[in-house]
Amino acid sequence: MIHGVRDARDADRKQVAAMLARAFADDPGMRFIFPDPAVRARRMPRLFGLLYKGDGPVGMRLMTAGGEAATLWRAPGQARTGSLTFVREAIPMLHALGGAVGRALRVANAIEAHQPDGCFWYLHIAGCDPAAQGQGFGGAAVRAGIARAAGARLPVYLETPLEKNIGFYQGLGFAITGEWRVPGGGPRFWSMLRPA
Repeated sequence: MIHGVRDARDADRKQVAAMLARAFADDPGMRFIFPDPAVRARRMPRLFGLLYKGDGPVGMRLMTAGGEAATLWRAPGQARTGSLTFVREAIPMLHALGGAVGRALRVANAIEAHQPDGCFWYLHIAGCDPAAQGQGFGGAAVRAGIARAAGARLPVYLETPLEKNIGFYQGLGFAITGEWRVPGGGPRFWSMLRPA
């Protein structure tokens, strides 16, 4: 199936954040950060809204025409959250995370520690509404970002805590470059890189 993908605008923030919260409801990383399902469901839309807002100025945000899937990308040199950004977003993040701050920092620090050196596009977040999965929306949103990143002739990097996603990403040209766990009882992740 062919699905139209467009740039996601500031006005799409609430819709995309709500969709990503549904898409990540059972994600191992999010289950580690928010072990209680009710807390997870309540806090994730706000968290994804902040991530959506933050990724706009440092990369690209793409979504399918009906909002079924979205991808958030960070441009080369922007994969890591700088200290100024961290300070600027500290209060909103505290409101979004509540008592999960420590677990969220463990996940974020582990993710940053396993990113490759050099310049690369970073597929920060990719999600598809559970009601629309298996219909090609997620693949369309990822492929559109890869196509744009390909112009820079740089590799594309991502990590996933879902073993079932590995084959999907391998089909798009990614290869596993590492397997690791978040310290303190956190989930397993796979690092994947798509060559330039």
